[in-house]
Amino acid sequence: MEGSGSVKHTAPIGAPGRMFPLLATTDWSLIGRMELKVEHIGLPSRDPVVLKDWYVAVLGADLVFDNGQTPPAFFVRLAGGLMLEIYEGDFAVKETADNKLNGFRHLALRIASIESAKAELESRGVRFSEQVKPAGGGGRVLFFNDCDGNLLHLVERPAGTVFG
Repeated sequence: MEGSGSVKHTAPIGAPGRMFPLLATTDWSLIGRMELKVEHIGLPSRDPVVLKDWYVAVLGADLVFDNGQTPPAFFVRLAGGLMLEIYEGDFAVKETADNKLNGFRHLALRIASIESAKAELESRGVRFSEQVKPAGGGGRVLFFNDCDGNLLHLVERPAGTVFG
């Protein structure tokens, strides 16, 4: 760390065999100047129509875009503003619901009460195969799957966690 408050990084970053060498003068404080906001998450599906309908019916998402084409593609907005782009995928892996599979792995849905949200989702046909667990960062989580097998979880956090 230098007097300017910037952090210098001298080691390469990236996966083995795909390293991205950085110069010793890389100023990581510049990264903080980028205004980043998640716009949407892409969610390929075996059957985009069925998956879109599940998010609308079960999680109360709003359909905000339908390309009206074949193959279909949709944008749905969840409560809180997160947008999901649902489109046709080319293949699936059986490990999709395995939380240890590399890559983006689950969608965490913040709620006030796990018990209330669980009861509401069960009334809409969601099955929960696990018990409530402690959440990383504080609170409790309860995992479940959408109709395509994608992993989601409810998360209930007490006040004062790093999540606010």
